[in-house]
Amino acid sequence: MNQIDWLGLKSGTDVRGVAIDGVPGEPITLTNDAISAIAKAFAYRLCQNENKTAPTIAVGHDSRLSAGRIVDCVANALAESGCNVLLTGLSSTPSMFMLLQEQDIGADASVMVTASHLPYNKNGLKFFLPSGGLEGADIAHILTLASEGKARSGATPGTIRNLSFLERYCEHLVDFVREKTGDPTPLSGKKIIVDAGNGAGGFYVDHVLKPLGADTSGSQFLEPDGRFPNHIPNPEDKTAMQSVCSRVKEVGADFGIIFDTDVDRAGAVDADGEPINRNRLIALISAILLAEKSGTIVTDSVTSDGLTQFIRNRGGSHCRFKRGYKNVIDKAVQLNQQGIYSPLAIETSGHAALKENYFLDDGAYLVTRILVSLAQLAKSGQCISDLIADLPEPAEEAEIRLTFTENAKQNFKQVGQDVIEKLKIAAPLAGLSLAPDNFEGVRICFDQTRGDGWALVRLSLHEPILPVNFESNANGGCAKIARELLQLLTPYSQAIDLSKLINYCKQ
Repeated sequence: MNQIDWLGLKSGTDVRGVAIDGVPGEPITLTNDAISAIAKAFAYRLCQNENKTAPTIAVGHDSRLSAGRIVDCVANALAESGCNVLLTGLSSTPSMFMLLQEQDIGADASVMVTASHLPYNKNGLKFFLPSGGLEGADIAHILTLASEGKARSGATPGTIRNLSFLERYCEHLVDFVREKTGDPTPLSGKKIIVDAGNGAGGFYVDHVLKPLGADTSGSQFLEPDGRFPNHIPNPEDKTAMQSVCSRVKEVGADFGIIFDTDVDRAGAVDADGEPINRNRLIALISAILLAEKSGTIVTDSVTSDGLTQFIRNRGGSHCRFKRGYKNVIDKAVQLNQQGIYSPLAIETSGHAALKENYFLDDGAYLVTRILVSLAQLAKSGQCISDLIADLPEPAEEAEIRLTFTENAKQNFKQVGQDVIEKLKIAAPLAGLSLAPDNFEGVRICFDQTRGDGWALVRLSLHEPILPVNFESNANGGCAKIARELLQLLTPYSQAIDLSKLINYCKQ
């Protein structure tokens, strides 16, 4: 196990690394030795923390090419550590948490083998307890234990057996819709298609939509294929969204659904072939929930001013928090603990967690919740997009990801934070204002004469990158804002590569 950069395998609240050869310059980091050591460290920690002698741990995977090898390594390592292993096969990440809520199964923890929407050569591990997913500090601890070779010794080897759970998970979704609508087939007469991007989400067609009466003909890329030959399974990816939007129009569907690889994120398409993702998706589920009870919607930092207005118009409050799905979830949980009702934590990426569903980011549950409203609206001749018809949308929006110079890369977090703090001082001196409700980076407001919108400069959560998001209510406004921002950032050109911003300003 020499040469393993253990903490380099940490990615937020997951373990992630290179799992197969094929990309030049990207050697395998998730070796058999590394995976086995991490699984043994997880078992060691679980048995210590939970005082278990023979815990039961479920292991599932998405459609990645490396899944079989990694599942075998994890299962064998856990069994060697005295754990009884349940192999659930092709699974969604949310289902691996929901399995832990089933008392008759009696699982103490679960491991999902996934790397979400990352390229085909990557893979990773995600860990769950009945109380929720492990935090970043937990992952760091497990990797530290793995680096030290910590493992249970002297335990009686555990068993490994198969357990089918995904269909049972789907039955809960179907029952939920039937209970909410009072109709066994509330989607009869509706054509609803799914684009699974060859990830794990194809199950939603046969096990959720068809039992509810939907016509699913025209669905595409349902077969699991870890090469992802058609497009990246990612609701944020423009090519992926264009693919499902075109398909909706081609087959005349009433609604389209797109999942990411492991189904913890989703996007949608209305009957006109218009995407419902990012601010539009947040607005849609917010409208549904706020119609039932007023509360605070927690989102990430890059959401639009129009969304804030939309939420307020429906009697809600908007808490624009930090990027990172765990950040928004933790904030919503905190608000509820403080007595401030918050029904939803959602990122523009499509990670959406509802209070009523354990604050689990679950793309299938999100879509199912929307389908309840789609069925109810259809009874009065309305469509789902009517719920967001009054969402104020910007004329333009853009994102530029600035990199750090070679000199600044090693200390990029401190350098980036210093630049952000200096921008907070420089922007008001230049006659600009700062957004009052900002929890991440610096969000600068530009009046009608200077671009009519805003720019957010923040640090990436994991990479040496300074993303800049723009939004303007005027055509040509983003470029105008970019030129103003370039002047503010020019003093820091020794630390930040401004070439992408300079090129954008030339538009």
